[in-house]
Amino acid sequence: MSRKKKSYLFENIEVIDTAAKGKSVAKAPDGRVIFLSNVVPGDIIDVQTGRKRKSYFEGKAIKIHKFSDKRTKPVCDYFGVCGGCKWQNMKYEEQLAYKQKEVTNNLIRIGHLDLPKITPILGCKEIYFYRNKMEFSFSDSRWLTYEEIESGKEYDNKNACGFHIPRMWDKILDIDKCHLQEDPSNDIRNSIRNFATENNISFFNPRNQHGLLRTLMIRIVSTGEIMVMVQFFEDNKEKRELLLNYVAEKFPQITSLQYVINNKGNDTIYDQEVIVFKGKDHIVEKMEGLLFKISAKSFYQTNSAQAYELYKIIRDFANLTGNEIVYDLYTGTGTIAQFVAKKTKKVVGIESVPEAISDAKINAKNNNIDNTEFFVGDMAKVFTQEFITQNGIPNVIITDPPRDGMHKKVIEQILNILPQRIVYVSCNSATQARDLALMKDYYTIVKSQAIDMFPQTHHVENVVLLEKH
Repeated sequence: MSRKKKSYLFENIEVIDTAAKGKSVAKAPDGRVIFLSNVVPGDIIDVQTGRKRKSYFEGKAIKIHKFSDKRTKPVCDYFGVCGGCKWQNMKYEEQLAYKQKEVTNNLIRIGHLDLPKITPILGCKEIYFYRNKMEFSFSDSRWLTYEEIESGKEYDNKNACGFHIPRMWDKILDIDKCHLQEDPSNDIRNSIRNFATENNISFFNPRNQHGLLRTLMIRIVSTGEIMVMVQFFEDNKEKRELLLNYVAEKFPQITSLQYVINNKGNDTIYDQEVIVFKGKDHIVEKMEGLLFKISAKSFYQTNSAQAYELYKIIRDFANLTGNEIVYDLYTGTGTIAQFVAKKTKKVVGIESVPEAISDAKINAKNNNIDNTEFFVGDMAKVFTQEFITQNGIPNVIITDPPRDGMHKKVIEQILNILPQRIVYVSCNSATQARDLALMKDYYTIVKSQAIDMFPQTHHVENVVLLEKH
């Protein structure tokens, strides 16, 4: 070990595990943990530490002496730079094993929960080009790679359309080919970027808050329908229509071409007007004979094929007979609610996004489902005793909250009701474990099933079935 400028060099260190947010873990000679990126458990490396904390280091591998047998070659040219797909250098079967381990560890260590025999994680058949939704950002000052800087070459064109560099909100990595969404996604993005550059349509500058092109969203569903939504920062009708007419003409297969003019400090669109330029204001996904309308603001599981597998697990866990009142908390566009509806007496869905609830109601009507009701509002405020009195006491609750988990008031209300079964779907097993711990005096965990929705990343969904003692 040597020390220089408050950093350390540790030689011939073995990477021993994975950690949160796609990091890997090694241990320094003094026992302190070292968090690392772009390495795989089993690698033998030299580590240069950067940030030193009280109980751990953050470091990077500067030399690999031995490559792990868990490794595979990344397929993407941007691996290690863009910040996405952090596990592309790990064999897929190993990814699944570490995801399973993370879920189990969180439930035991954070929740101190008694677990049944764990059902093996369900992997994804398609490990690339599986996302139905991608969002890209524009910038007039693209991120230059280390190789580009070292070349000494001058780059006149600094326009970019791609992804944020990790921890750098104003730096965008230009992307030619992304392996997450099927064609024509890459062609649409590259064509828009190139056409805009050639026609002097300005790209956004996040620091100085000027420029026309801000973000791009592309949605492609299994029915073949395509939604493209361009977000503009400035209102320039001539340039806007020039670009959108080009997109419509070059890609006639786009069924929904929309735009937003957003001059706020942030690029969220939920409080913005989405304007249809050509086609419909939505696209339609199909699952088990059900049709789901998806608008620009709608949440829909971003892996359509694996969402179907997830919903089948949820329906199986709910074990419905046709006589139950089911509450679907955080219902989104009502996909789960409608997926289980035919086996229930009634499903009540609650969601905070008005546009999603509007879509849910339309979806139910289009699917000829008449035993669902949907309500909009903040979960902690809507899900009250008065609401339950009006809509019926649920026998089963299905809950699929955001990453932060459920609000304490929501959990308190569930414990006031004490439904026979709870199916808890989570994209964050740490907050899931925290919430389950608050319910363990009343419920037994009967089943736990992890499912991989996002290959090449550390993200994992988990479904837990609770039954009342």
